[in-house]
Amino acid sequence: MMNLLDKIKQTSDFLRSKIKTAPSVGIILGSGLGGLADDVDTSVTISYEDIPHFPLSTVEFHAGKLHFGRLAGKKVMAMQGRFHYYEGYTMQEITFPVRVMKAMGVKALLISNACGCVNPLYHSGDLMIIDDHINMLGDNPLIGPNHDDLGVRFPDMSEPYSQRLIQIAEQVALDKKLLVQKGVFAAVSGPNLETRAEYRMFRLMGADVVGMSTVPEVIIARHADMEVFGMSVITDEGFADCLKPANIPEILRTAREAEPKLTEIMKGVIERM
Repeated sequence: MMNLLDKIKQTSDFLRSKIKTAPSVGIILGSGLGGLADDVDTSVTISYEDIPHFPLSTVEFHAGKLHFGRLAGKKVMAMQGRFHYYEGYTMQEITFPVRVMKAMGVKALLISNACGCVNPLYHSGDLMIIDDHINMLGDNPLIGPNHDDLGVRFPDMSEPYSQRLIQIAEQVALDKKLLVQKGVFAAVSGPNLETRAEYRMFRLMGADVVGMSTVPEVIIARHADMEVFGMSVITDEGFADCLKPANIPEILRTAREAEPKLTEIMKGVIERM
């Protein structure tokens, strides 16, 4: 089988053949949050199915397209749709696009997701800047042989989310009079939502929100020494004592309604970074 380094080279060479200038910022857009891609002054759009070694998005509300262009004055490559552990992909497959981003010249990764909150001070429709995370996926994309060309064997995670970019985002939100929370994201495998007991456990562990993505990509981005900024859109409330059945159409509607605020902050961070 072709090894990881060869796959990265083959994919990045293919993508370079389609574009004129290398991107410096990578973007991964989560469930119901693909609208930021519409703000990219796109020069090239490629479907995942046409990219060598790329997985395919099997979730119906992920577009499965890679956009190259300019956003807020920066050259970007934006993933409109991501891959999840619950789709049956390995951690290495989920995070492969981040490896490709690094090979393409990306220095900073901006990542978004939809999630449920367990912090009783947060509410559906809020935005949360991710300050830290808890990996409850039961797996890690760095397990296995380490390629020194990609990063060190034991990467430091004392600052997984760039405090510099967090401060920029907070200032952007202040300038635009947008309310944002800041807290800890817990990642679970899914695809089922959590039980009442699990929501209580996550709150006791120190999590503010729970989702099914983001952490694997962030681990690989930090392994590759990329600066990371993450933001969650809270689409449902996981309060154990008054838990309601999950309503997926309502969750997607909440994501769409909150998306313009997320887009404003993301664009502001990219402009000022």
